[in-house]
Amino acid sequence: MTQPLALVVYEKLLPGTQLVNRLQDLNYRVRAITDVDTLVACAEQEKPMLVIADLEATKKNVCDAIGKLRQNPVTQHVPVIAFAPDEATNLQDAARKAGAVVVASDAAILNHLPQFLEQALRVE
Repeated sequence: MTQPLALVVYEKLLPGTQLVNRLQDLNYRVRAITDVDTLVACAEQEKPMLVIADLEATKKNVCDAIGKLRQNPVTQHVPVIAFAPDEATNLQDAARKAGAVVVASDAAILNHLPQFLEQALRVE
């Protein structure tokens, strides 16, 4: 059976690389995306099972990229898990409005990743 693909969007090495390693431990193939502008094109080409995005970025607005992903007919079905620091409630709210199906704190993302994956991938 083919391993499902997860796209992980991050700018900071931690927790980005930790998240990549954790997903690989959970038998996911992972493609790291460090340039958020390539997210939609990469998702169109790679056809991932899900996207996990670190909202705290200095170069680009990750929530805008999530919105573009959700508005694109080819990628709108791809669930997005977003995470940011607890105190960044504005980023968390913006991610929900942009279409993230799960929004978590960066403190919780690694510890509860299997539960977040289950929640994001739940078919309703």
